[in-house]
Amino acid sequence: MNFESLLVEINALVWGPITLCLLVGTGLYLTIRLKLIQVFYLPFALKLLFKPATGKGDLSSFAALCTALSATIGTGNIVGVATAIKIGGPGALFWMWLAAFFGMATKYAECMLAVKYRTTDARGRIAGGPMYYIERGLGLSWLAKIFAVFGVAVAFFGIGTFAQVNAISDAMTIAFDVPTWVTAVVLTLLVAVVTLGGVTRIASVAKRLVPSMALAYITACLGILFSFSEQILPAFDLVITSAFTPISAAGGFLGATVAQALQIGIARGVFSNEAGLGSAPIAAAAAKTDEPVEQGLVSMTGTFFDTIIICTMTGLVLIITGVWSGDAAGAAMTSAAFMAGSSPIVGQYVVTIALVCFAFTTILGWHYYGERCWYYLVGDRGLRLYQGMFLFLIAVGAFIKLDMIWLLADTVNGLMAIPNLIALLGLRHVIYGETMSYFSRRETRAVVA
Repeated sequence: MNFESLLVEINALVWGPITLCLLVGTGLYLTIRLKLIQVFYLPFALKLLFKPATGKGDLSSFAALCTALSATIGTGNIVGVATAIKIGGPGALFWMWLAAFFGMATKYAECMLAVKYRTTDARGRIAGGPMYYIERGLGLSWLAKIFAVFGVAVAFFGIGTFAQVNAISDAMTIAFDVPTWVTAVVLTLLVAVVTLGGVTRIASVAKRLVPSMALAYITACLGILFSFSEQILPAFDLVITSAFTPISAAGGFLGATVAQALQIGIARGVFSNEAGLGSAPIAAAAAKTDEPVEQGLVSMTGTFFDTIIICTMTGLVLIITGVWSGDAAGAAMTSAAFMAGSSPIVGQYVVTIALVCFAFTTILGWHYYGERCWYYLVGDRGLRLYQGMFLFLIAVGAFIKLDMIWLLADTVNGLMAIPNLIALLGLRHVIYGETMSYFSRRETRAVVA
């Protein structure tokens, strides 16, 4: 048995029924227990984005959200959606929606806990995330260490490097005929310049790139959707229908079962919005706030922006232009959709620039996540080793086969999510109590005022 075959088997085990039930089940439980917090308090959460920063922390709430979004809005929104639909058919998009809806409650809970249980490290910086609420909330330091190990693995071999670098390299080659080795060298140097400046420099870059590129990409998607407006409702119908019925082979599409659509949709949904993965809480912990619930609500909007808005638009563009059943895959499929839906210039350049910027900021965000997990495990010792290994993997990521990249990324993502989801269930009473306490105090203040 070769390494790829072994990885396929491990991936099937990691993303088997137990993990899928744990992931969706945790989100479902929190949704019910918190009384649809992602529905009724989404408008309030959006208002909190513009609340002035108060309290201790390293970043404003908005900067912390942008840092988290920098790691989530990436290839998952462009390449990941295309890969999901290519393998599982249009129905995979439905399961991405479902994962995102319940994932909003999960994201709220994990980011709220990150602020509640955060601490200060030996260098005076804010330290928080699942490893801290697992240790300080559950008292299970061994499980916290397991999470941190998998967190470093995802930064090295999952979302943080290979998937992003490969997507950037492919996009630059397709659009501008840039040799792979040139992209690898330039990207490695750029990542080194930004990441060696720490979280404040990463956040500074994220605050500038993420909102502007997300807006530009959404505008391009809306242009195509407007041009094909009569096909939007049939596209939604196809998504919902194919989520529950097998899709036959057509063109370059090989056909998909309901199980394939469900598995790939949820896995790509997690890859895209990272709800339940435990990554966003690491950035949320650095927010300048004294209210854990408020930061949880702010962080929850990240899943809404990432999957409910951006992934949906990408998926609809792929479906209404018909490229999902063609021979193209990955970034090439999305580029083909934009070329078919608007013009070669938009398809070739707008998608490429958006993809490059999204993937670049994802690399930056995951460098920070991996570094904090590394620091939790060994402190300052070997920090330069971590940075050197990360940059080395950036340099070689462009030369690894795409199928292997997604297999490896999905596998380590699932392994990282499991200890975090266990912690969320273990701390469910804390999540409920903290949430109810905050809203009770808020209502009291409103009555007094």
